[in-house]
Amino acid sequence: MKQLICILMLSLSVCTAHAASLMYEGTDGPGKGKHIVFIASDPEYKSEEALPALARILAKHHGFKCTVLFGIDPNSGVIKPGKSNIPGTDVLKDADLLFIFTRFQNLPAEQMQPIVDYLKRGGPVIGLRTATHGFKFPKDNTFAKFDHTFKGNDFKGGFGRQILGETWVGHYGPNHVSSTRLDIVPGKETHPILTGVKDMWAIIGAYNASPMENSEILAMAQPLNGMTQASLADTTKKPMPGAWTRTYKSESGKEGRVFTSLYGASDDLLNEGLRRMIINAVFWTVGLQAAIKPDLNISFVGTLRPTWNNVNKRAASVKPDDLAGWETPIWPEAKK
Repeated sequence: MKQLICILMLSLSVCTAHAASLMYEGTDGPGKGKHIVFIASDPEYKSEEALPALARILAKHHGFKCTVLFGIDPNSGVIKPGKSNIPGTDVLKDADLLFIFTRFQNLPAEQMQPIVDYLKRGGPVIGLRTATHGFKFPKDNTFAKFDHTFKGNDFKGGFGRQILGETWVGHYGPNHVSSTRLDIVPGKETHPILTGVKDMWAIIGAYNASPMENSEILAMAQPLNGMTQASLADTTKKPMPGAWTRTYKSESGKEGRVFTSLYGASDDLLNEGLRRMIINAVFWTVGLQAAIKPDLNISFVGTLRPTWNNVNKRAASVKPDDLAGWETPIWPEAKK
C-alpha cells in the first residue's frame, strides 16, 4: 500500500510539473540536441503568445527542444500573465539558451535560483521588450541586485543593464498610437543575425535605450506617426537603438552571448523581418550561426492568433496544456 501511495504521489508531482509548462521537441535539424528554455510572464505585450509561437517554429522546423514556462495562478493552474510564480525554472540546469520575456518579477527563491545559477555559468541569453525590467525585488531580498533599479556599482541596473545591456529607461513612442520601424544599421547588414532580414516593423511603440558600450547595435528604432507599416516617421524623434548583441562575463569566467530586442510583442511576430531576426538570433546565441540561411524556414506552426492589438478576442482561462501540440491555436479564441 505504501508503495502504491508513493507511486501515486510521484505521478501527481510529474503531472503537476508538466501542467505548468509546455514542451515542443523537434526530430531533426541543426538545433537537434540543443535545449531552449523560454520564460514568459508579462502583463502587457502577450509574451505568453509570442514565446510559444517562436518555440514551435524552432522545434518543428529546426529540431530544437523547447520548454516554455509561464506565470501561473497557483490555485487554478491557469496562465496568469505577469504573475510572479513561474514553476519549472529548474529545467535551466541543462539548458543551452535562456529566452526571457518577463516584467517586474519578484520570484520566490526556489524559482529564481536556477536563473541565477544559469547566469553564473555564462549561458547565452535572449531578452525581448520588458525583459530589460524583467525583475523587481525588495532591497532586502537575496536577489535584489537583479532588480532593474539596482544602484550598486557591482551590478548597476540589475539583470537588464548587466546582462541584456539596458534597463528600463521609458517609452519613446506611445502604444496604440505610434508603431515602430526598425532599420538595419549601415555596415551591419552582414551580421549573421541580419541574414535575409528586411522591412522590419513592430506594431508596439518605441522604447528609449542607450545600451552599454560593449553592445553592437544592429537595428535602430524609428517611431512612426501611425499604426501601420506605411505610416510616416515621426520627425520629432530621432531613431533609438532597437536591437543589439553583446556578451557578459559570468562568475565562472565564461562569456555568454546575448541578443536583446526592445520589440517582439505577439502581434509584432506577424512581421516577417522582425520574426526572422529573432529566429536568427537564437541560432547565433547558441553558436549555430553557420546554419543561418537567407531562406531559413520561419513559417508559423499551427495558428498564431495574437491579441495585443485587440483584433482577436482571447479565451480568459488557458492552461499550458491548452497550447500543446503543433496545431492548437495561439491564443485560443474566447467562447461565444
